[in-house]
Amino acid sequence: MDAGPKKIGLIAGGGQFPRLFAVKAARSGYEVIAAGFPSETDKALASQVKEFKWLHLGQVNKLLKYFKHHGVSEAVMLGSVQKTNIFKDIRPDLKALAFIAKTARTHDDNILTSFADLLDKEGIKLKPSTFLLPELISPKGCWTKRKPDKAETKDIHQGWRLAKAVGDLDIGQCLVISNGTVLAVEAIDGTDATILRGGNLSQGNGAVVVKLSKPAQDLRFDLPSSGSGTIETMHQCGATVLALEAGKSLAFDREEMIDLANHHKISIVALTDDDIQ
Repeated sequence: MDAGPKKIGLIAGGGQFPRLFAVKAARSGYEVIAAGFPSETDKALASQVKEFKWLHLGQVNKLLKYFKHHGVSEAVMLGSVQKTNIFKDIRPDLKALAFIAKTARTHDDNILTSFADLLDKEGIKLKPSTFLLPELISPKGCWTKRKPDKAETKDIHQGWRLAKAVGDLDIGQCLVISNGTVLAVEAIDGTDATILRGGNLSQGNGAVVVKLSKPAQDLRFDLPSSGSGTIETMHQCGATVLALEAGKSLAFDREEMIDLANHHKISIVALTDDDIQ
């Protein structure tokens, strides 16, 4: 007996990731049942999926009913949610309020993991964000013609250790460092704002941007990501090196990233903990 097409739920934030996933899922034989948020999600996504529903942050019960109505038992959570919007575009329902009350810590990872557990209890398994798009995972190595010089390499190693410590506190995934001095640490304002703050403080002396996964990163969501826009932001403020975590970060439009970086003489390297001294 034909069980019908495979279905996958998509909880879509901002950026291109949800759209890339929708296209790949359709090619892989999935019907995509998507939910998005007016303050975040690209409106074009609605035309790229089988079903689409607009929700506000915090409408957990509506999301669950929507997925169950369409027979969704597996889902992914992709794309960014600007943390500043959490304070102006959230409409928590009773399900969400009960969930928040039971969540002991309100850091990003704890909330997301607890939300994944809630979905699982409701019969909806949250899958890794890259299960259909492994090509987005950052490969190890130096991607650009220019390699980091000795001083930049020293900053990468020091910045890596500090970024992991910041990540362990669940504060952010990115920091900017120059000549051993941390110029900016990612907070609620996000990566681009962090790069601009740090790069501008370097006053033309160059700066290293280190963007890593958190030590206890859940691969189902919130992997650090970069793209050509990251390189443009770095060029705008004079940052000279982007250090990523191989195997645990995402790179969108990687070829364009590399072309832009080579044009601006920016170095991109993807490393692992084993490479750090």
